[in-house]
Amino acid sequence: MHFYVINGPNLNFLGIREPHIYGHTTLEMLQDDLQEFAEEQGFKVSFFQSNVEGEIINCLQTCHHQHIDGIVINPAAFTHYSYAIADALKSISVNAVEVHISNIYKREEFRQHSVTASSCVGVISGLGMDGYKLALLHLLKSVEKS
Repeated sequence: MHFYVINGPNLNFLGIREPHIYGHTTLEMLQDDLQEFAEEQGFKVSFFQSNVEGEIINCLQTCHHQHIDGIVINPAAFTHYSYAIADALKSISVNAVEVHISNIYKREEFRQHSVTASSCVGVISGLGMDGYKLALLHLLKSVEKS
């Protein structure tokens, strides 16, 4: 099995940007942890991060063409306004789980609405970096059941 973890804008600044909200874990540390987790669970994981909306859409379409088994996506700020990413998620035949490190419902009002969530099989919000592992576990179990 092969899953993708896609991170949106500013997540390359994890550990630097607002550590009181996002913590001190860097993107590289997160990816290393998820790689180790994937090896323990017996699946492959690939990573993609971009600050550019179109590059994220291209990655989603590549996941479709490569028959990836599932996607964990943190659209970051694109969560709140990217109908293009929402449409891309709807148009591919790959299940995706949306993840947010912070609880978006405890943040500013504009952050409390996700236009991408309805294009995903589920949303995990506010569980920190553990949300990524929980999303991967859900996708793994879903694929094993099918």
